[in-house]
Amino acid sequence: MTQPYVNINVENGVGTIEFFHPAHNSLPGDILAKLAQTITDAGNNDDIKVIVLKSGGDRTFCAGASFKELININDAETGKVFFSGFANVINAMRKCPKFIIGRIQGKTVGGGVGVASATDYCMATKFASIKLSELNVGIGPFVVGPAVERKIGLSAMTQIAIDANSFYNAEWARDKGLFTKVFEDTETLDAEVKAFAEHLCTYNPEAMGDMKKAFWEGTEHWDTLLGDRAIISGRLVLSDFTKETLKRFK
Repeated sequence: MTQPYVNINVENGVGTIEFFHPAHNSLPGDILAKLAQTITDAGNNDDIKVIVLKSGGDRTFCAGASFKELININDAETGKVFFSGFANVINAMRKCPKFIIGRIQGKTVGGGVGVASATDYCMATKFASIKLSELNVGIGPFVVGPAVERKIGLSAMTQIAIDANSFYNAEWARDKGLFTKVFEDTETLDAEVKAFAEHLCTYNPEAMGDMKKAFWEGTEHWDTLLGDRAIISGRLVLSDFTKETLKRFK
């Protein structure tokens, strides 16, 4: 079995960050921490003008947080730390002074939808359906909610958060503004992402940095907000309802 990883490759001014976990790219705390740090470091690297964020594997971009870790949470502090994993990645993306292009090759669930939403420009294949499944296990998409709402609006975010059992297809996600373009296959997606990223590298880095700041205006309080949201999820995961529900997944 391939080991989990977070890698970065820099070529022609484009920093491509790739993460992977054999369990459908569901991410445990150590991989989330590494991903957040890699994004921060890429933001500070003068050789990188634009960042591409992608995952390894074929048909799943990210299945959210690691269920294995979720099942083992037994106190509020551990719960807060666990749910802060995606909060830290989203905040690293938000504060990164460079545009982040999302390359979404397949299904994305829960925290993965939050990561896709926190990119500045996101392209996908037709296989990239999305689901906010948190309510299914007795919690809610509290941590990723602000990022998803900022991208697709409160109405669409509310819809997928409540309808926690349904996948919404890539066309729906494009219509709501999460994806800019949807392609037939991964090969076409990769070619388009590469061409687009390299073209962005010809623009003024200072202008792009100022644009990024302007696009994220009004989110300066997210360090606190997402931390508070992690506390809510950490409390709910300890509830009898959630504990009983999670037993089904053991």
